[in-house]
Amino acid sequence: MKTKVKKSAKTFDAVKSMREIRDKISLEIADMNFEQLKVYFKQNRLQKTK
Repeated sequence: MKTKVKKSAKTFDAVKSMREIRDKISLEIADMNFEQLKVYFKQNRLQKTK
């Protein structure tokens, strides 16, 4: 017995979003040294939720 699966239209593409975010970060940190990277990631990390 085969079942039919209805596909719904995508409203959010997670892979596309992740690639865009990764590319943006890569451009921002391309010419940074290690100390600059530490500051960048410290300032831009997500806040922990309780």
